Amino acid sequence: MNPDVRTYAVALLLAVASGLLFGIVPVRQVLRANPWQVMRAGAGGARGMGRVTLRDLLLVTQVAICAVLVTSSLVAVRGLVRSLHSNYGFIPQNVTLVETNLRMAGYAGGRVPVMQRRMLDAVRAIPGVSAVGYADELPLSLDGDDSFVYSDDVTDFRQTNYAASSMFYNISPGYLEAAGTRLLAGRNLTLKDENADFKALRKVLVNRRFALQVFGSVDKAIGGHFKYWGGFRAEVVGVVEDGKYRTLTEDQKPATFFSFLQMNGSPTCLVVRSNRDPGEMAAALERTLHGLDSGLPLTIKPWTDGMDWALFAARVAAVALGVLGVLGAMLAVTGVFGMASYVVSRRLRELGIRVALGAGKREVLRASLGRAGRLLSIGSAAGLALGVMATRVLTHIVYQATPKDPMVLGGVVTAMLL
Repeated sequence: MNPDVRTYAVALLLAVASGLLFGIVPVRQVLRANPWQVMRAGAGGARGMGRVTLRDLLLVTQVAICAVLVTSSLVAVRGLVRSLHSNYGFIPQNVTLVETNLRMAGYAGGRVPVMQRRMLDAVRAIPGVSAVGYADELPLSLDGDDSFVYSDDVTDFRQTNYAASSMFYNISPGYLEAAGTRLLAGRNLTLKDENADFKALRKVLVNRRFALQVFGSVDKAIGGHFKYWGGFRAEVVGVVEDGKYRTLTEDQKPATFFSFLQMNGSPTCLVVRSNRDPGEMAAALERTLHGLDSGLPLTIKPWTDGMDWALFAARVAAVALGVLGVLGAMLAVTGVFGMASYVVSRRLRELGIRVALGAGKREVLRASLGRAGRLLSIGSAAGLALGVMATRVLTHIVYQATPKDPMVLGGVVTAMLL
């Protein structure tokens, strides 16, 4: 979006209005002042020192806003750090993705699973590869289909009768090991689970959430049956751990994993886990797969790079709130310094008399900075409370962001004290 003349006009209008608004306050105070009282009080008069003024309220508000920004920025940063080291139901570190489309390379029908097997066997033979598997779609990608599933005894497949709305994935043996997804119960899919008859009973894996929602427990899910897509039946042979499938901040969703031999599809994504350097692994994968077919379109990248969009909102929130937090802290420091300087300048004569009467440094500091300190404490406490409430919104943007983190609370208090 490019700014036009109206954008600049609104910005100019807001700048002029804010300047006039904040300029009217001191002018109003000058016009209302009694010249005779000012002359009698002199430069060191302490008029108004014992009551709350508009300046005090503005300073407290400024400090409170700063505390809100600092709290929000620390919550966002801590949430982002947790997001980078959290359990998504898979482990993207040390994994390389190879995306291709066999239809674009001229494969169709029964040639697709044959080529997919050849690719798996060839990649598995590359030195340094510890596990390799295939998936038609990956968790936390822009793709991913969901559909209603029904209990095995259901005959009326209206939406009101569904047991769960589940994500659907097609995977190969070896995918769980390559993705780092734990098998909780039952067995993994094997090549023997191939079934050419689309209407026959399918062998599937489900996640823990699916097992609990449809069958009531993980143990009951093993060997259990359910229906999908208007009457097709499936048998659960294994249960895997829950994961994140659409967004990092979503609630746990049911998911099913079919065998890639039962659901032929041309989009192919190889998930390759290895202990080699990502650059070396990418070069080896390209040589190996182009050795099978030089016309294969390949996109090779680390899985952590493929998750950039999933972490985009968290990163933007952390950077934006971090910058605003720094700016807010600078403004608060300026406001507190200005307040302290103003108070001292107004009370120089009083402070001189206190020193002449034997007041020590502690008494002088308390008299000169006590008011600013009290205002800072009030503003910080109010800002921290507001920040904790406001940052609840961040939990919908940043995965595992929580304002109740002791490090966040300690960081806010430390920042405000400094």
